[in-house]
Amino acid sequence: MHEENTNTMAALRGLRSSSASVRLRAALAVGTAPDPRYVDRLIEQCAIEPEFPVRDMLTWALTRHSAQSTVPRLIEELRSDRAQARSQALHTLSKIGDRRAWPALTHAHLTDADDEVARSAWRAAVVLVPEAERPRLAEVLAGQLGRGGRETQVSLSRALIALGEVAGPVLRAAKTCGDARVRQHAVATERLLRDPDAVFDFAIEEAKRIVALGPTRQEE
Repeated sequence: MHEENTNTMAALRGLRSSSASVRLRAALAVGTAPDPRYVDRLIEQCAIEPEFPVRDMLTWALTRHSAQSTVPRLIEELRSDRAQARSQALHTLSKIGDRRAWPALTHAHLTDADDEVARSAWRAAVVLVPEAERPRLAEVLAGQLGRGGRETQVSLSRALIALGEVAGPVLRAAKTCGDARVRQHAVATERLLRDPDAVFDFAIEEAKRIVALGPTRQEE
């Protein structure tokens, strides 16, 4: 028992280390030997961890623990004022895939002003959404069309495509929007929905040409 406590304390100290490589090894160790006592510290570190590889390992370590011990704590984190805390909690919930978390994923998360939080929310939503809620989710996601740069637009397109045929009507409606960026993003996403092997950059360039040609060309 003494050795077990010593190992636990060593792992927890490692997660607080100033060295990214030490934090990475500590997260790996925690995930390799899951223990409910680690959960709070893993989530706390996710909120402040500056290095992506370490954050990725922290998420993996959390997925190695039981959903009963992680999901309630991650849901609490969704209310954090810290954007990274919300984003990492959403990302981890998408990896765990426990649909009990769905009610905690709100419209505010899906439209969060922070692009990283919004992208994480979109990925989590398409994993967690109940079948009956899919059309409503598609409507909310379509309301974000045209937002942000390439990375954000690709993430949104992928989320809508993951919803399948329920995305079709909202994309067709978005093609009549007065905002050219929204129309372009809708056309590109519709192209990707029809042809998942298409490349987003080519799809968006084609969409720009279609939108420039006007409504008649958009109906083709």
